[in-house]
Amino acid sequence: MIRVALVDDDALIREGLRMILEQAGDIEVVATGGDGRQAVRIAREIRPDVMLIDIRMPNLDGIEATRQITAEAEPPRIIILTTFELDEYVFQALRAGASGFLLKRTEPERLVDAVRVVAAGEALLSPSVTRRLIDEFGKRPASVSPERLSELTEREREVLLCIARGLSNKELAQQLVIADNTVKTHVKRILTKLGARDRAQAIVIAYESGLMS
Repeated sequence: MIRVALVDDDALIREGLRMILEQAGDIEVVATGGDGRQAVRIAREIRPDVMLIDIRMPNLDGIEATRQITAEAEPPRIIILTTFELDEYVFQALRAGASGFLLKRTEPERLVDAVRVVAAGEALLSPSVTRRLIDEFGKRPASVSPERLSELTEREREVLLCIARGLSNKELAQQLVIADNTVKTHVKRILTKLGARDRAQAIVIAYESGLMS
């Protein structure tokens, strides 16, 4: 069972999300909150597996709440919820430690799949978000030293590039013509060598080091 917490200042949205997720059968909503401070408290006290957190909230916004939550030991995976797919939010959310980014108008099936994907340790980036990351980081000088990638083998660099393009493990295995278990092994080694908590952090490192251009 995937334990989920919902944090949004709109009670109707919280209840709607709860109804959708709990119909899935393998997801349990264990807590809800209405602002960023409550999000931080829920993360510390209830320790859900996944949190869906709104960007714009009173007291503490979703970005800062995410930053505080992911600074803790063994934090939950975080999906940022917003009404608009704005570039600044994508970058800030990923840098703050979010594992994914989801629009509130997302279809119910997509919402459920998103929770499952993030709970499994994968990053949740739509193709449009991935394209924006490529465009935006292509305009910037590298802000992470390329030396951080020095321990990666050529194959691991190739896998990291695929991850940064938003490919799932299954898609990655098909593209590189390798077994699913081999992909998982490569991903695990990449995260360890980069000191990344999950795929989303690895993606940020790939872009900010200049590997993904």
